[in-house]
Amino acid sequence: MLEHLDLNALIAAYGYWVIFIGCLLEGETVLILGGMAAHQGSLQWPQVIGWATLGGILGDQLLFWTGRYGGARLLPKLKRHQAAIERVQGLIQRYPSTSVFAVRFLYGMRLVGPMVIGASGLAPWRFALLNVLGAAVWAILFVSAGYWAGEALQHFLGDLKPYRLPIFLGVIALVVLAALVRHLRNRHKAQQH
Repeated sequence: MLEHLDLNALIAAYGYWVIFIGCLLEGETVLILGGMAAHQGSLQWPQVIGWATLGGILGDQLLFWTGRYGGARLLPKLKRHQAAIERVQGLIQRYPSTSVFAVRFLYGMRLVGPMVIGASGLAPWRFALLNVLGAAVWAILFVSAGYWAGEALQHFLGDLKPYRLPIFLGVIALVVLAALVRHLRNRHKAQQH
């Protein structure tokens, strides 16, 4: 069944929506795959960046406002993310503008970071401006990384069309493996305390 799956048609039909929705949440994996799809001509590079930027902006704005109005109640309940919350709180106290820009690049901080920043009392206009800039740079970097990865793979493998599904599944497997390692590491740290 998988060999009959027309991945190119799926990417062309739903790719921009997948990128937008993926970037509302976390996004890096989706952006790399989107960049690879742009390299192969299934998606357009500028549109991938545009939809990724829009999804990143909207996702972080929603999290910011969630933190602004519900952070005092919600953040203490996120016990699993306490280390990340404390790290972002320290960053926002020392470097408020830089933390807004940088939080999306710090692994494991993308979802918690904007909520903490919202709860910190930072001016909404300041967050919005820095969020737009950060989302655009983030999208350009990760989509370009995916594009260059597609270029490198094509250099080594030749035509990538027969390898699209294995590459897609390989990237997903790497992300799942990284998440599993992170989960096990966090669990081990929690057991030591």
